[in-house]
Amino acid sequence: MPTIGTATPFSEKYGPWALVTGASRGLGAEFARRCAERGLNVVLVATDADLLRSRADELEREYRVETRTVALDLSREDILQQLDLITYSLEVGLLVNNAGVSKVRPFLDHSSEQLVHQLHVNARAGLILAHHFGTKMVERKRGGIVFLSSGSALYGTPYSANYAGTKAYNLILAETLWYELGRYGVDVLGFMAGPTKTPGWDANEPRPGRLVKVMDAKAAVAEALDALGKRPSILAGRGNRLGYLVMGMTMSRAGVIRTLGRSMDRMFGPFAGTP
Repeated sequence: MPTIGTATPFSEKYGPWALVTGASRGLGAEFARRCAERGLNVVLVATDADLLRSRADELEREYRVETRTVALDLSREDILQQLDLITYSLEVGLLVNNAGVSKVRPFLDHSSEQLVHQLHVNARAGLILAHHFGTKMVERKRGGIVFLSSGSALYGTPYSANYAGTKAYNLILAETLWYELGRYGVDVLGFMAGPTKTPGWDANEPRPGRLVKVMDAKAAVAEALDALGKRPSILAGRGNRLGYLVMGMTMSRAGVIRTLGRSMDRMFGPFAGTP
């Protein structure tokens, strides 16, 4: 078990601190755990202060790392000022932009305020944090940034229009920064999580889908951290990668979108009168 001050190849490259957004539940909590397991101290960011403290206490007990918690709504305008109160004296070597808002429903059933909030949390916050901490990483000539994307970034995904758009933004930004920052020793990864068993997934009340195999969060995060520094992006799950490859090779984009729409109807719908 790693202890404070124990150097590992991972902690030497991405330490001594990781900052994980959306760290109280689901993929974010697993990213925080994996970082602690690999010897990094962790800044956990989410909106629920009590749940964050509980997660942080678990990491400190199990992995003997240091933690900081920041209860923060990432749609706020002043997120950097709020985070700087905690991180100004810390060397953040790994940034995991995990926080995201997802709600499966037709586009017009969202209010414009809900859509803008989702855009700010899913995309704007990661952009701001990557620029801020990425600048420091480039100066140190080491570090890593993970942007949470999704399989929905690859094709239009009915009933997740805005969500898919934010994830497509994250994917392209990550892949581009993989090249730009990579020459300075900073690894960047666009991580496309497929259907994963998390509280967010369960909140959308999916029904079992024949075309969908739901991944475990531990397996998904392990794939992400193993891919960091090796490639610009990865879609989690061998079955997901194969499925998207086959669809892309055998269908037009319109065909893929229709197929995804029917799958979403089976799992979440029907919507808009679809039988």
